[in-house]
Amino acid sequence: MIASVAMIAVASTALVLGGLAFWLLTVIAALFMMAEWSDLQKAPAKTKRLAQFALSVPLATMAPAWLVLETRDFFTLGLVAAAFFFVAAVTRMPRLAAGVLYCALPVMALIVLRRQDMGLLLAFWAMALVWATDIGAFFAGRGIGGPKLAPRLSPNKTWAGLIGGVIAATMLAVVLHLGAALPIRLVMATPLLAALAQGGDLFESWLKRQAGVKDSGNTLPGHGGVLDRIDGLVPVAPIAALLVLLP
Repeated sequence: MIASVAMIAVASTALVLGGLAFWLLTVIAALFMMAEWSDLQKAPAKTKRLAQFALSVPLATMAPAWLVLETRDFFTLGLVAAAFFFVAAVTRMPRLAAGVLYCALPVMALIVLRRQDMGLLLAFWAMALVWATDIGAFFAGRGIGGPKLAPRLSPNKTWAGLIGGVIAATMLAVVLHLGAALPIRLVMATPLLAALAQGGDLFESWLKRQAGVKDSGNTLPGHGGVLDRIDGLVPVAPIAALLVLLP
């Protein structure tokens, strides 16, 4: 729990600072994620480095210095797609190439959110709703127990935990609405995003089960890999960004 609080504190500090600090943190996280994704796909060391190098190209264009380009985001999306096809063609491992999308899109989404007029609030909402979901699910699952959510994928997750996580995330969104004017449409979308965060967690559990491992890596001693810590944010961030950008 102490380590989780420390990681949240680091992420929150970078989020508040924004700009280069936030970009650096997300890029570092994405490169670690790509390494762990490669390990889950049993990719050789050279192939893993190739995938990381391919991912680093679109990540570089997300840097604050590129803000002068009005079409920067479309350019970056094109590079993400190009990196995906490049890795798939060179390695002939389409599942490895899918990791480029898995790692790049949430980073891009968070950076786009942070750039908005209410960027600090919007990016914090997207990240914190995942944290609230995890915390609510943990305490509800431990305290209530009951039927398992997906015993074949994650034997510790329960329906009570899912509901508790959704309630905790929704309560957070309501507080942000009342205290910081988070748009009501984003508050209303929060329960679905909280459920999606749990889905992201289950998806990563499936990946680990396919690979026959307990953790995605050992980047965080005693807490697994980076993927283990932010798997819920991977599907949430892009959808949150779309909800914000849609008129």
